[in-house]
Amino acid sequence: MSGNRPSAQELAAAEGARIPDVLSPGLRVLFCGINPGLWSGATGHHFARPGNRFWPALHASGFTPRLLAPHEQDELPGLGLGITNFVARASARAAELSDDELRAGGVALAAKVRQYRPQWVAVVGITAYRVAFGERRATVGRQDRLIEGAQVWVLPNPSGLNAHWTAGTLAAEFRQLRQAALPEPPADRSDRETAR
Repeated sequence: MSGNRPSAQELAAAEGARIPDVLSPGLRVLFCGINPGLWSGATGHHFARPGNRFWPALHASGFTPRLLAPHEQDELPGLGLGITNFVARASARAAELSDDELRAGGVALAAKVRQYRPQWVAVVGITAYRVAFGERRATVGRQDRLIEGAQVWVLPNPSGLNAHWTAGTLAAEFRQLRQAALPEPPADRSDRETAR
């Protein structure tokens, strides 16, 4: 379902669905979302709901050389990027998750970091980070803690429902992480081909 809108029946059936992580060893940045929404559960792609600003922020901040669509998520490891979630099961709203699920997700995230050894972990959602790691006063930005040796950055939730952050301010937060983790933004492959 690479660009099609899921039907109401497909969205309802996606409740509890699990989608695979986008992971490979030695990533520069592993983004950790809260959990997949129903659009993601129905399509099998992370941050798939129209109106979610993850993919535009990734591009506007310089992490990707062009705006990727959710169905192009498998291009991320080639750019040194990956995606996982605290909780694997899809739900209509992140608020449906319990604190125990988020804390268990923090333990699972640490195990993935131990296995795949990314340089940075970027948690997408301050409230989920606070609960998962017991950091009640954490703020958006670089954190003092490490997760299994990886540096940690907390980003705002890119959901269109998060009205506290505009597309511009969200991209600016992503850009700060990109400048710390990936000082040289990736070049567009078409630019490289032209330069030959």
